[in-house]
Parts: sequence; structure tokens; C-alpha cells
Amino acid sequence: MRIHLTSVFVDDQDKALRFYTDVLGFMKKTEVPLGADRWLTVVSPEDPDGTELLLEPDGHPAVKPYKTALVKDGIPAASFAVDDVRAEFDRLRGLGVRFTQEPVESGPVTTAVLDDTCGNLIQILHSE
Repeated sequence: MRIHLTSVFVDDQDKALRFYTDVLGFMKKTEVPLGADRWLTVVSPEDPDGTELLLEPDGHPAVKPYKTALVKDGIPAASFAVDDVRAEFDRLRGLGVRFTQEPVESGPVTTAVLDDTCGNLIQILHSE
């Protein structure tokens, strides 16, 4: 068994696609129209056949309170591995990304948390 697909709820699929591709560096994998929304996934360019991230519309009534509570409590909706958190923090901050947590070392793991502009906090991490 392996993870094939996971998702983040986004408030605007076009804005999310721009952020996740142009800023974070993922690439679009799938785009299928579904009425007013789309089945829209991105993947890592390092593993184009790997796990897909669905940029899922947050229109369900339960989603916005859920997202709001997570952000209020500082809980990331997803976590992405990077080679060097401090270097990625500097690169992303240079692109105007807002971080809610600067790089923090916790034993062998370094993490930072950013705002994805679509209603979510996202953690980046690396372990030594």
C-alpha cells in the first residue's frame, strides 16, 4: 500500500495553482473540469509519477470552520519535505511568502510553517 493522492482545501483553485507551481515549485499533473470547479492536482517535478496533491475547493460547509480552526491553532494542513529548510525559507521569503514559524530545530528535524495564501498553513521540513 502507498499514498497515491492527498489534498488541501483551497479557497480559489486558480490562485492555489499559481502559488503551488510558481512559488512552491510543484508542477500541474491533472486538470479535469467538474462544473464550476476542477479536479486539479500538482506533483513534485522530482517525482512526476509520485503522490499527487489535489487542490480541492473548500465549498463544503464543514471545511471553512475546520480550516479556520487549524490556522487559529497554528496547525499545518500538510507537510512537504525539502533538502534544506533554511535555504527554502530564504528563497520563499524572497518571493514574498509569509511564514508563521521561522525555521526551528527539534533534534534531527528542522521545520518552518508558511501561509499558502489559500487558507492553509503548510509545514516544510527536513531531517538530518
